[in-house]
Amino acid sequence: MDFRQLTYFLAIVDHGGFTRAAAALYVSQPSLSQAIHVLERDVGSSLFHRMGRKVVLTEAGAALVAPARDALHALELARAGVGAVRELRAGRLEIAAMASPTIEPLSTMLQRFTERFPAVSIALRVALTREDVVERVRTGGCELGLLTTTTSSPLPCADVVPHHVGEHRLVLVTPPDGPFPAGRAVRREQLEGRRLIVGQRGTGIRAYVDDLKAQGIDVGIAVETEHRMAFLPLVLGGVGLAVVTESWTGLAERAGALVLDLEPACVQRNVLLSRKAQPTPAARAFLDLAVPPAHRSSL
Repeated sequence: MDFRQLTYFLAIVDHGGFTRAAAALYVSQPSLSQAIHVLERDVGSSLFHRMGRKVVLTEAGAALVAPARDALHALELARAGVGAVRELRAGRLEIAAMASPTIEPLSTMLQRFTERFPAVSIALRVALTREDVVERVRTGGCELGLLTTTTSSPLPCADVVPHHVGEHRLVLVTPPDGPFPAGRAVRREQLEGRRLIVGQRGTGIRAYVDDLKAQGIDVGIAVETEHRMAFLPLVLGGVGLAVVTESWTGLAERAGALVLDLEPACVQRNVLLSRKAQPTPAARAFLDLAVPPAHRSSL
């Protein structure tokens, strides 16, 4: 097998089929299919179950994913060790991030990094839960990941390196004519009977709402959505209130919403993840700019 075949194989895995993978790779589908056929012959086993336009990994295919990513990662390290990439005059860095930390602190991190290394291309990948971020970094789908967690919620995987990069409080977002006065914190029990807009399970914001229910505070769920940018329009439309991290404050207030503190305060940690394997120069440079020395591998 060769690196081209492994690249094609992972493209099919990541894009969910031959047609999309061929389009993403800018190759013809017959060429892609032929490369995979040769790879399957070399490993002595089928890698995909073909179901019309859809494909599902076989047991052998699933076993090849992690080694294939490791092999391509090793190749990237070799390429990055010479010439322009070593000096960060070129290169690419993929980062998986949840919605809230994408606003902050990731926006500031990216601003600093792109000012310092403008030739490096950044690819941001959406991850809906902490587990999604960890899995993308663990398997090599992305070199770095950014998530939020609490001190009482340990990371679900030990095969990544966490770096603490700040904290955010949770706040309540309401319409400007909402039920609570401006400038005054809202106590948990005051949310009794209120309808909330929430994210899916696995997010810190949803965990806060579930904790309210566990404490006997009867809150209703007006909308559950994976689309975090829908929160503000739904709040302003009177559908419900939303608990979000304070990184949303600027966006919410510019949109005309009211942002209120919650009592008692609930703090979430922002955690930048890296792989245990040696990082590429771009990832190393990003970590050096983003993570204060005192916070490296501090969790």
